[in-house]
Amino acid sequence: MSVIIRIIVNAIALWAAVLLVDGVDIETTTTAGAIGVYLVVGVIFGLVNAVIKPIVKTVGCAFYVLTLGLIALVVNALLLLLTAWIAGLLGVPFTVSGFWPAFFGAIIIAVVSWLLSLFVGGRDD
Repeated sequence: MSVIIRIIVNAIALWAAVLLVDGVDIETTTTAGAIGVYLVVGVIFGLVNAVIKPIVKTVGCAFYVLTLGLIALVVNALLLLLTAWIAGLLGVPFTVSGFWPAFFGAIIIAVVSWLLSLFVGGRDD
């Protein structure tokens, strides 16, 4: 059940990023299609974060220490760009137009996910 909650939290956080950041977009015409895109991208984003983020944290541990954790903002932006690239390969209409939209989108996603996790009892990572 917690996996479904995490997917829904990711989908809502992605929706907030699409609303607030120019350059983070979905291309659908129906509400049902938009919900489907957000859920699929939520799954992709969750998988990217579950698989790649721990590897990057382990390999780049010195950079995290050296920058006092600020490199995490860049890593999160790159993971969002990777998510958009994978979505494009799968034919999901989710795009991120560059690094800066990814950077600000990743911040929005992190904050919204954190806030929603406080209410639904999600885990922190």
